[in-house]
Amino acid sequence: MTVPRAGSTPLVWLPFEPSELVLSDGQGPPDSLRYEVVDPTRHIPDSVTQVEVYVPPYLLDARVSEVLPQMTSLRMVQTLTAGVDNIRPQVPQGVMLCNGRGIHDASTAELTLTLILASLRGIPEFVRRQDQRQWQPQRRPALADRRVLIVGYGAVGEAIERRLVPFETEVVRVARTAREGVHGLDDLPSLLPGADVVVLAMPLTDETRGLVDAAFLALMKDGALLVNVARGPVVVNADLIAALESGRITAAVDVVDPEPLPSDDPLWGAPGLLISPHVGGASSAMWPRAYRLVRDQLHRFALGEEPVNIMSGLY
Repeated sequence: MTVPRAGSTPLVWLPFEPSELVLSDGQGPPDSLRYEVVDPTRHIPDSVTQVEVYVPPYLLDARVSEVLPQMTSLRMVQTLTAGVDNIRPQVPQGVMLCNGRGIHDASTAELTLTLILASLRGIPEFVRRQDQRQWQPQRRPALADRRVLIVGYGAVGEAIERRLVPFETEVVRVARTAREGVHGLDDLPSLLPGADVVVLAMPLTDETRGLVDAAFLALMKDGALLVNVARGPVVVNADLIAALESGRITAAVDVVDPEPLPSDDPLWGAPGLLISPHVGGASSAMWPRAYRLVRDQLHRFALGEEPVNIMSGLY
């Protein structure tokens, strides 16, 4: 359980005004905490040593995590991102790290469906033809009747499935370890050859880094579509480019490695590839869910209750 230290009012650093946490139900953040709005990429106040709860800005660049060692009173870090690989190594031992699970599910699932439909139905090509004022009808594959393999069946994977089902698809679920109704990663060799669409939605870990390599791609069926809304390093770029250049598969990615993608990176010119600039969570659906999660976590902290979405550091 998280028990605020006695003797002073616990300090919370937020990346937005506390008033944003007053939601439609009329409830706001707990009055038993004090708040400062801080962007550590611009200025680090002297109060850094007093911070007990830290909510970093949404964009987790290096300067955001570099401030953590200065927070000698830190008890809890609540990110606004689902992935915590950019900040986890800098979180001090014993400090709770909680991720933004639930904030981006709807937005990321929407973008996943957008990438799938746009790729299958040839929307990028239609846009190019529109720019050239060319009318060129063509027959394209539909999403209906396709088998979609979701690799990384967590909260985002579940949200993607809920949106896929009305499109008359068959969804096959894969997670790190098998459970009822969900295959384990060990089953991928037998599942990939039968999938029309493979969606990557897993976190970046030592196990998933480079998971999608030449061997993985070779198991995908001819004409299959790979969609990456996980993390860029999950895919080996050179192997993906080779598979695309062969014409065997197509792909759509919202994440790449590195980010931002340099203008001379060969991914830009890879055939059959649709790239969006890591905007899966960046929609109007993000902030209402972010405010609700942060507000509820602060109430749990103030009451000494266990927070949700704990990734590490519970003591």
